[in-house]
Amino acid sequence: MFHVEHCKSVRKMSVENLKKAVRNIPDFPIPGIQFKDITTLFQSADHLKELSDILFNTYKGRGITKVVGIESRGFFMGPAVAIKLGAGFVPIRKPGKLPYKVIEERYTKEYGEDAIQIHEDALTPDDIVLIHDDLLATGGTMVAAYKLVKKLGVKEVYINFLIELEELEGRKQFPEEVEVLSMIKF
Repeated sequence: MFHVEHCKSVRKMSVENLKKAVRNIPDFPIPGIQFKDITTLFQSADHLKELSDILFNTYKGRGITKVVGIESRGFFMGPAVAIKLGAGFVPIRKPGKLPYKVIEERYTKEYGEDAIQIHEDALTPDDIVLIHDDLLATGGTMVAAYKLVKKLGVKEVYINFLIELEELEGRKQFPEEVEVLSMIKF
């Protein structure tokens, strides 16, 4: 029992250290926005290793066969955790960026519509998928990614973010049966 509780407290301290390392940029990209800059996490070898270890320890043993990363910041940690899990990596990109046949999902953003795509043969019904991105704000992009992955008929889907902006309540956009985890909450 002590070991389990000790591990939980060590992880909590570690996440608090990571949270402190995230740089806040006021009024970026527009006035009133408090941008959470994660590049400070990637610049530190210790922070990068810690992020990778936490992601791996959270998802090891779940049978994940593919990690799906959303363009572009999902491409930072997505491949790293895929390697550690012994899984493949699949990119979701903006239209016109993928070279083979794609399926597309359109979604609404604060200032209009956008779309994302995935190769139509990137996932199979045998896949257990972790979809990863850097930030959960309103949830629009990840909901579109989730719908794309589900269209390919996978076995199971997990969703992960490095950071969650809790006041925007993006978590409410996902079905209750889907596990949505974020490492750092603001």
